[in-house]
Amino acid sequence: MSDTPEFPELGFYGLAGHSDNPADLIGEVRQAEHLGLGSVFLSERFNFKDAAVMAGMAVAATTRLGIATAATNHNTRHPLVTATMAATAHRASGGRFALGLGRGFAPLFDLMGIPRITNAQLTDSFEILRRLWRGEQFGHSGPAGEYPYLFTVSPLDEHIPILMVSIGPKSVELAGRIADAVVLHTYMSDEAVARSVATVRRAAEEAGRDPAAVRVWACTAVIDDAIDEQTRLRKTVGRLATYLQGYGDTLVAANGWDPAALQRFREDPRVTSSQGAFDTVGTVEDLEYLRDEVIPAEWLAAAITGDERSCAEQMVAQFEATGVDSMIMHGATPSQLSGVLRAYRKIRPDRPELPANPGWMR
Repeated sequence: MSDTPEFPELGFYGLAGHSDNPADLIGEVRQAEHLGLGSVFLSERFNFKDAAVMAGMAVAATTRLGIATAATNHNTRHPLVTATMAATAHRASGGRFALGLGRGFAPLFDLMGIPRITNAQLTDSFEILRRLWRGEQFGHSGPAGEYPYLFTVSPLDEHIPILMVSIGPKSVELAGRIADAVVLHTYMSDEAVARSVATVRRAAEEAGRDPAAVRVWACTAVIDDAIDEQTRLRKTVGRLATYLQGYGDTLVAANGWDPAALQRFREDPRVTSSQGAFDTVGTVEDLEYLRDEVIPAEWLAAAITGDERSCAEQMVAQFEATGVDSMIMHGATPSQLSGVLRAYRKIRPDRPELPANPGWMR
């Protein structure tokens, strides 16, 4: 058996959606490795999805699969804790781990009583982490915080890539300047993804970096018709509606969509009376109503849906149309993706070789 994944350009999200049984991740990553998927991405939630614990499970259960947090936040852990967590996962996996950071959800940070994340903080945090991984010992005063003395108990010498999860043009541009890899957001149109890829490359070049060395991941909902209709509704309509509830302005602006349609969504009685995220609490009736009456069809078309052959063809087309290096097949578990992967294998064009670590291009 090869030491590298069959499809290093493809990834999936562990524990896709909501789960109250984190141990399911162990079976998922083992199956993903068997199917040839390249990487698992771990999205942190403050319930049963702690990034460090999930990364440890994924490292222990696999030998070839790339592993990344996508994302955790720099402001919820001391930088020394984050640095040592990443160094532990990276070394234990034989170099397959990438640390993914993002802006997070500002209202949640308000409730937690911690500062909202800014681009200046992210830039500062990237440099702090890289210095710690180089084994430096230093005091620090900057946007990311005041630290009298930062050091690791044993000096490190780790070369760990940092991913940045981005959606708006400013964060995409920042990622091109400072990140080793970029994960774009779900429900971005091909046009928006292509613009983001161009922005990353331009920003990297302007920063004196090799633009081709920054790995760009599209994050695209891939929902096969073989999945039951209720689950498909939850993973498509429910997920997009949840994004519109949380940060609709940013997503709509990134896509160049009509803000008036977002306002109509927000003012709809079913939305104003919702008791939570639609991908969690929305009924089939709610989701069908949003699909048919509220959310523009153009917005929902930013997902890949259909039978397994059609999904595979759309994946190939998205690679060609956008210029991304890799794709996260978002919203489905490895078992739900098996048919699509079978079809993709038959039509997959020759692609550049990629390392298993999702943060590196070469």
